[in-house]
Amino acid sequence: MEAFGVLAERIVEAVLESRPGLATSVGDHRYDDRLPDFSADALAADRAMLRDAADALSEIDPDVLDTDESVDHALLSALVDRGLFEDSEIRSHEWDPLRHNPGPLLHALLARPYAPVEERLTHLAGRLWAVPDALATARATLRDMPRVHAETAVGQFVGAAALVRDEVPVLLAQAPALRDRVGPAATAAIAALDEFVAWLRAGLAADAGPGRDPRLGRRRWEARLWHTLDTELGAAEVQRRAWANLDRVTDEIRAAAVELVGGPADDETVRRALDLLAAEHPDDATIVDLAAGTLDDATDFVRHHDLVSLVADPCVIQEMPEFARGVAVAYCDAPGPLETADVPTFYCIAPTPADWPAQRVESFYREYNDHMIRNLTVHEAMPGHFLQLAHARRYAGPTRVRALTESGVFIEGWAVYTEELMAGLGFGGLPVRLQQLKMQLRMTINALLDQLVHCDDLPEAEAMALMTGRGFQEEGEAAGKWRRALLTSTQLSTYFVGYSEMADIAAARPDGVPVRDWHDAMLSHDCPPPRHLRTLLGV
Repeated sequence: MEAFGVLAERIVEAVLESRPGLATSVGDHRYDDRLPDFSADALAADRAMLRDAADALSEIDPDVLDTDESVDHALLSALVDRGLFEDSEIRSHEWDPLRHNPGPLLHALLARPYAPVEERLTHLAGRLWAVPDALATARATLRDMPRVHAETAVGQFVGAAALVRDEVPVLLAQAPALRDRVGPAATAAIAALDEFVAWLRAGLAADAGPGRDPRLGRRRWEARLWHTLDTELGAAEVQRRAWANLDRVTDEIRAAAVELVGGPADDETVRRALDLLAAEHPDDATIVDLAAGTLDDATDFVRHHDLVSLVADPCVIQEMPEFARGVAVAYCDAPGPLETADVPTFYCIAPTPADWPAQRVESFYREYNDHMIRNLTVHEAMPGHFLQLAHARRYAGPTRVRALTESGVFIEGWAVYTEELMAGLGFGGLPVRLQQLKMQLRMTINALLDQLVHCDDLPEAEAMALMTGRGFQEEGEAAGKWRRALLTSTQLSTYFVGYSEMADIAAARPDGVPVRDWHDAMLSHDCPPPRHLRTLLGV
């Protein structure tokens, strides 16, 4: 029987080769000249590879492995099973045009200097030349798209074309000898992207209806939730806990509001307190600078309270690229765990679109006010995603399995846990604590929204009432979250489930172990699902 370590590395190699986007994201640049191939032949080969991997893994007895290898066996098996499930049950490449967006894979080569500019441009030329064929495959494959996905894709693909049009010449200026090689590829890619946008718009104009229902339905959603969470919690228990947490946090935010503005402990007092804080907000010209200053403040706070070991890795705060907008307001784009170059993490924030009316802009910045940006920076950067993922890159295990299987439940759970940790210790004072409690409400409602939308056909009006009522969200934020619930499935549940499980692990700190040492231990195993983290920590 093949040793597990040898088998694991063989499967990792096959998965990396089959998924060039995944390879780039984890920091393996051998396939940076390729785009994902969604043709029928390529998908059939991928399924065969995954089935072979599943068969080989089933022949390994995890009980004879040491703890690290046993966890890696479980993680690799879950990765393979999820790949087969997605291909057989979800098949999003057939109805979701966002799956075919080359923007992130092009941006990764343009923005992050992981290699000399000549090498990156050579890789970029390969990906640019691949764009026309990839989008021709997309047009031949996509059928009956949900309207919300097609509309979002128009904006993202317009952004991808702008990325190539604006950024490729900037990089070529540093290596003009490659202009004849890269320039024609960029021209062909722009033409293909523009053609794809026109195709999407024509489809939207021809059919004013909603298109395919983006809701997965209970059977497929619960199956996908199981693969996403990798937890013993079932859908019904997640929903029960979410409703209970909503009640708990509601009581806490009412008490905090009374502390700020006085009055009875009711929702009207909460709204008065939040209105007071919402009036103190940035604008498109100042939001990035505000986040940068907050990152410095949060770093000093973590150092002063000795919460977790800091790193010297750079974190660059910038506007979110256009091709990535339309789903989330902010994200952390960190170097992959296999990256060997000294490259920065990007903390990206989306300003308001240029075509938004003034009232909608005002609503956006009331939601993302000065105090919410401080809380958001804790989540996305310090000591949230940026610091946690920097610790993850320092993990050196017996195989590369964990580099490919980083758990969103762990990652989002840690970030939400640190929001609560920082606010509880006084970061940003009472205003940030109020905003963090509001984020707790939002995070909890995310899990409810995710399940109720996809399983119970929750109407938009009821979803908006839940978010603006129980969640105290601004109208614009709630409208954006409604779209996100339709555009995604099961990802919105990772925040609440992850927070619940990571907070429990943090609370299991053994007697006599300093907080920083326990947090460092939690972050020392890369990003396994929390149930596996418990095994690795022995709690």
